[in-house]
Amino acid sequence: MSEKTLTRMDLSEAVFREVGLSRNESAQLVESVLAHMSDALVEGEQVKISSFGTFSVREKSARVGRNPKTGEEVPINPRRVLTFRPSHLMKDRVAAGNKS
Repeated sequence: MSEKTLTRMDLSEAVFREVGLSRNESAQLVESVLAHMSDALVEGEQVKISSFGTFSVREKSARVGRNPKTGEEVPINPRRVLTFRPSHLMKDRVAAGNKS
């Protein structure tokens, strides 16, 4: 597997090339989309992108964990965690990429 990472800059460059907006407008568009997604998740909404997947926030309750080094019990506070479930199309596409 390669260690390449897709960044905001890469996304805005792709919008620039494929849509024809200026580089500045492309960057603003990418930032706007990401801000809308983040705001929705903060509010507890799901973000579903067809053929890609669903982002959602899950509530995890308080529980008792254990320090693996010492075996000591440690309380874990309740928290919200971000989850992602890829669509079947995305799963199939990624799996097909593994067959090289």
